[in-house]
Amino acid sequence: MKAVRVHALGVAPRIDVIEAPRPARGRTIVEMQAATVGHIDRTVWSGNFVQHPPIPYIPGVEAAGIVRSSERFAVGDRVWMRGGGLGIGHDGTWCEWIDAPDEAIEELPDAVSMPLGSAFFSPCALAWVALHEVARVQPGEHLLVTGARGAVGSIAVQLGLALGARVHAVVRDAGQAQTLPAGATPVLGDRLADAAACDARVDTVGGSVLAAALPRVVPGGRAVRVGHTAGQDLLLELPTFLQRDAALLPVNMMRRDAAGRSAVPELLARLVDGRLSLDVKTFALHEADGALACIAQRGHRARAVLVPTH
Repeated sequence: MKAVRVHALGVAPRIDVIEAPRPARGRTIVEMQAATVGHIDRTVWSGNFVQHPPIPYIPGVEAAGIVRSSERFAVGDRVWMRGGGLGIGHDGTWCEWIDAPDEAIEELPDAVSMPLGSAFFSPCALAWVALHEVARVQPGEHLLVTGARGAVGSIAVQLGLALGARVHAVVRDAGQAQTLPAGATPVLGDRLADAAACDARVDTVGGSVLAAALPRVVPGGRAVRVGHTAGQDLLLELPTFLQRDAALLPVNMMRRDAAGRSAVPELLARLVDGRLSLDVKTFALHEADGALACIAQRGHRARAVLVPTH
């Protein structure tokens, strides 16, 4: 079978032809139809994660496909997967046939496309947990979302509006502002200081943007950090931060995986009926390096997904 493999951290992966996986107890073999290229994959590949599989390894923590061998699922079942060490502790999903632990796999409704089934969990579950579990946003509260046109940010805006919050969406320019859903108030990035005071904030970009937007959170409010595409370092003026008396809260989805999975039926239902939308961009399996470069660009909107080429 064909597989994308990393032979050295930070070096472009390449296509290798390797032996297909064999059936084993507690494992499910899935014919990959779509495999997501996400920020966690890039972090593992760059060597900046706490661990990585033995090199050479197959990246990929998420995917969707069709069951070909399993004790738990029927052959032909449509499934999505994440977790169980895929792409982190051992080989992942960027291959034609995926060998995954049973516990990492869930059924995928027929109404959900394979690329969307592969890509939905990380941004949708992350935004859901950030709003419902961490920030605990209430109807009528003012919610500020930075990076509002990114994958996680756009979902946070949509979920915030559905909650009945007054959503203030930070975007790069007037063009992006025109693409926001009805009900969201646009805030241009260079006018962040003029944004309304907010009870809660979901930050998807980090760095200097996170520091600049903290003063827009009211005393006693909550600022939730879910991303760092604008920088991994945070410089705070501690006296100002203490006077604001606002909580700065991280979201660790490895720790909150159960909360995210419990929301999956509701999230998939909203994706199917159009109450929630997520952009997906597909790449051929041999274009994995291009997909990694794509998600590193500031302002990219769609989730990157590899699809097999036959």
